[in-house]
Amino acid sequence: MKGILPYRFTRAVRGLIGTGALVLSSLVSAQTAINFTLDWRFEGPSAPFLMALERGYFAEEGLDVTIDSGNGSAGAVTRVATGAYDMGFADFNALIEYAAENPEGGLQAVYMVYNNIPAAVFSVKGKGIETPADLHGKTLAAPVFDGGRKAFPSFAAHNGVDASQVEWQSVDPAIRETLLAQGRVDGITGFYFTSLLNLEARGVSVDDMVIMLYSDYGVELYGNAIIASKAMLESNPEAVTAFSRAFNRALVETIQDPATAVGYVKRRDGLIDEPLELRRLQLALDAQVVTDETRAEGLGAVTMDRLSASIDEAVASFGLSSTPAAASLFNTALLPERDLRSVPEL
Repeated sequence: MKGILPYRFTRAVRGLIGTGALVLSSLVSAQTAINFTLDWRFEGPSAPFLMALERGYFAEEGLDVTIDSGNGSAGAVTRVATGAYDMGFADFNALIEYAAENPEGGLQAVYMVYNNIPAAVFSVKGKGIETPADLHGKTLAAPVFDGGRKAFPSFAAHNGVDASQVEWQSVDPAIRETLLAQGRVDGITGFYFTSLLNLEARGVSVDDMVIMLYSDYGVELYGNAIIASKAMLESNPEAVTAFSRAFNRALVETIQDPATAVGYVKRRDGLIDEPLELRRLQLALDAQVVTDETRAEGLGAVTMDRLSASIDEAVASFGLSSTPAAASLFNTALLPERDLRSVPEL
């Protein structure tokens, strides 16, 4: 299996390590290197990746994993597509966009971490926005590459909004929430668990926010997934499954004990605000990871009917010229075993 030691095998071998250095030498020599990019900075939602690394779950699977911070969910697709990284944590909708433009690119998602797109429209009380219809004639701010902005036509279509009647102000991510907090725009789009906390940090209480989470308003789009390069998928698919299995193990433990999990983020970046990142992690788990679908299908999985519908939505929202096939974008064969992916009971 090209250097990959199955989890059950390595677990058995661990009990023999005390018998001599030969076993240790064999384990080290068998490890497969994987360079992995996150979607963003080391924040709460990156906890299961860092936990799997620090607790040795990747190593037990025969993997030598390096994890780097990212510069955006869409940017992670580019990093993997160019060969700079073997695998990454990326926006599945950006993967759809890439595949439509590069049909021979061969990138695939192998584990759907965010069962729902985290995008939301945020406004504040006093702006006259309570429902999607109230967005007509309003100005929203977001970077041009923001996932919520790009997917806004889908949100609009599901809610009877004429997208052409909404004005957009293109802004840097660093000032998006500031503009709304200062009342200089009517609303913004952004990741739910990021913009909510950023607005709070700028003095806006949750009670004063108007939040329209896309997944609560009919949008079928999936969110971030673990993706793998064409080269990795062709040369060592066992390593891809091994990575997902180790990550899945850590994700289950993160759901069970997020406070301990976020400590691994603090160990990686000592400057983070640990209570804040714990809250960010819990928001992501509650809204994007633990859903009715993941309870039914297991963590990391998709349903093919919804996947096809979500691809159609992304194609329409982004104005893409072709529609990638669902089976070409998500590789169900590389998911960990179903019994390992059950959402834990709390």
